[in-house]
Amino acid sequence: MDITKYLLRIGFNYPTEPTLDVLRSLHSCHLLSVPFENLTIHSGGRVSPDLAIVYDKIVNQRRGGFCYENNGLFSWLLSKLDFEVTILSGQVKNAITGCYGPPFDHLISMVSLGGRRWLCDVGFGSAGFRVPLSLDTKDEPQTQGHRVYRIRKDEDQHFLEWQGEGGQVKEGEWIGIYKFTLEPRQRENFAKMCDYHQSSPSSIFFCKSLCSIPKPYGRLTYVGHTLITTTFPTAQSAFKTSTRELKDEEISVILENMFGVVLTSPLIPKDEEILPPSVMY
Repeated sequence: MDITKYLLRIGFNYPTEPTLDVLRSLHSCHLLSVPFENLTIHSGGRVSPDLAIVYDKIVNQRRGGFCYENNGLFSWLLSKLDFEVTILSGQVKNAITGCYGPPFDHLISMVSLGGRRWLCDVGFGSAGFRVPLSLDTKDEPQTQGHRVYRIRKDEDQHFLEWQGEGGQVKEGEWIGIYKFTLEPRQRENFAKMCDYHQSSPSSIFFCKSLCSIPKPYGRLTYVGHTLITTTFPTAQSAFKTSTRELKDEEISVILENMFGVVLTSPLIPKDEEILPPSVMY
């Protein structure tokens, strides 16, 4: 890894001592610079969790990736900057079944710093958090802008939950995002699920071509033939979502101009129904 080149890629030009402020800045810079996307799957390629391949894709080619790529590479950067990093396995809550996915469904990281533990995740997408969340808050709400998260513990399981946005839930209700334990994992443990998400009709990554990135005003998301612009609430305006249908010839231009993604192979846009998984956890 060329650390300097990686830091330039995410727009980080501050001192890199392993402190909480640096961790927060790195997390936010990565999210704002590197898209959450699966376009390799829909342009004739296969996603590899191999760190050398991911580094070349995200840093040299200025692409994005999904959790095995974004979080895999980010955890490597943190370890190179002398943070104490532990890779964890997350199980994402299925929006169709209401059940959680299998082990190694999602790759996340825990950073231990100054006697406290922090959850890092730069590879989840629309419900993701901007800066690391504390793992030592005992279910207390953690507010980030207009969003509120919490990490609820039940025996050895930790449940990441949030209160949604745009009127998704009633006041005081919590929506499950994913669950995880603090058991250390190895990168190779995730290879089978990485393959699954590229070939299963029960995976959003196989069923939909997508690219998403947070913006200072909200979020920009491409899915299939649709561009979705989300504007976060302010003191002057409410939460708002607008959509624009795209023609085939517009998609590559949108990806380059709005997401900074240039594909070397033709993209086949896809937005199919996701099937319920055959096994539920």
